[in-house]
Amino acid sequence: MAALPLLPGHRHHPLTCTTTDHTRSDCHGRFRPSHPPCRCGGLPGEVPAINPDIASAGRRAVLERAARLGRLSETDRDAIRIVQGPQFPRWLDQVTATGGCANPIHLAGATTVRDAATGEILHHYDTRCEPGERLLVRCRNRRARVCAPCSHIHAGDTFHLVRAGLVGGKSVPADVRHHPRLFVTLTAPSFGPVHRATTDGARCSPRRDAQHCEHGHLLGCPAVHAELDPLVGQPLCPACYDYTGHVLWHAQAGRLWKAFTDNLHNHLAARIGLTRTGLRRTVRICHAKIAELQRRAAVHLHAVLRLDSADGRAVAPPAWGIADLLVSVIHSAARAVCLSSPYSQAVGQYELRWGAQLDARPLEACDTTDGPDADAVAAYVAKYVTKGAADTLAGADHRLKSIREIDAIPATAHSRTLMRTTWRLGGLPEYASLNLRSWTHTLGFRGHILTKSRTYSTTYSALREARAKHRSSISQSAAADNAITARDWRYLGSGHTPGGALITAGIAQDAARNLVIAREELTSRKGEGT
Repeated sequence: MAALPLLPGHRHHPLTCTTTDHTRSDCHGRFRPSHPPCRCGGLPGEVPAINPDIASAGRRAVLERAARLGRLSETDRDAIRIVQGPQFPRWLDQVTATGGCANPIHLAGATTVRDAATGEILHHYDTRCEPGERLLVRCRNRRARVCAPCSHIHAGDTFHLVRAGLVGGKSVPADVRHHPRLFVTLTAPSFGPVHRATTDGARCSPRRDAQHCEHGHLLGCPAVHAELDPLVGQPLCPACYDYTGHVLWHAQAGRLWKAFTDNLHNHLAARIGLTRTGLRRTVRICHAKIAELQRRAAVHLHAVLRLDSADGRAVAPPAWGIADLLVSVIHSAARAVCLSSPYSQAVGQYELRWGAQLDARPLEACDTTDGPDADAVAAYVAKYVTKGAADTLAGADHRLKSIREIDAIPATAHSRTLMRTTWRLGGLPEYASLNLRSWTHTLGFRGHILTKSRTYSTTYSALREARAKHRSSISQSAAADNAITARDWRYLGSGHTPGGALITAGIAQDAARNLVIAREELTSRKGEGT
């Protein structure tokens, strides 16, 4: 008898014997039972009957589904894949826990909490059971255009950090609200005339005579520019603009601030008749400052200054320490700053000074914790901490590896020229210590956008740790029981797939909407006095 055909994918082989009791002989002539009936319900080797209509309908359904998926974008197909995955609920929990972070960090590892006395395991967490065997955590990027949820949290931390130094709280005594406090703005000097916006309908740069510079450009501008006019901040004549001086001033902004604070102590000591050492033994000037990039792509600094006693923040400063005296000293100290850039045979040497526009405003003491001045200043600083160079088209939010990358950056022609100048100056050996090429994306400005003195207020780390302990009952119990925590984590990557980014954006929008509703409800309750 001829062998029956082998079914594709069938796990049984067809019979080759003709025995009626469904047995067959082995190679030694002995009989043994054949395979049991197959899963399709018939005997091994028996071809099941297939309904052609059902097979055709199933094939059409598969083809139609594939055609529908083919008409979708890659992002939509990836989102469907994630939603239909078996671990989607847990993935959704992780993304929600990050607040809809747009660029989460992927970590793998484990955390074990043991009792310090007995060695008993109180808690153990491992990512091997998580989707993709990884845990998603916030990126903590301060820039709103990179990650809006994380920048919102960073802005909130900045608000409380600055406000605590003005009215107390967060380990800062409430007595600081009665100390002399000032809000100071220091600007960069002029490197050439630029177009400016006016709110009262005044002209940009009116001139009686229509004179031209040596490059053929008008020395004035009779137009009236709106705030969003793309010409605002651009030089009237790019060839006359001092791009080299602009970049070198940015690179030395940290030294200028250090010279200003040193002069502040020196001038204050001379004004009250003390030596510099005697002044530092009597009072302490603490600060928190933030850098803001103007439309002309020049940095100016906003700073909160507070005068404390050298004995601590809880002790009031001497009676002579009044705000009016500090305002006068701030102006004289800023005008006295004069530094020199490193000498270069290619560009020479530049004198570095603060700009003529200087503002110092005393903050009035208040008897309540919600003083309007303190809240306004803290909110102003928190607003600018979420902005990057790319927000004003004056730079990039990432470091550049080649000068060719500058042309691809969405920035103004003025900003691109500043970046090229920064890169070119970074190649000169005289400016090697400035490391300009690493800061080309910020036009030569180096350092963090917000810095403060140690005694001004709390720290970002302390605020994050307090928030983590508030959210995690495990951390609180571990700290209370004096437990030992062993951590073993490693970095795997960051970001979302296209479909994951789409789902995460919706979660972030829902979280932002809920926050707005909660604030409106809180405001209405305060208005009703409940």
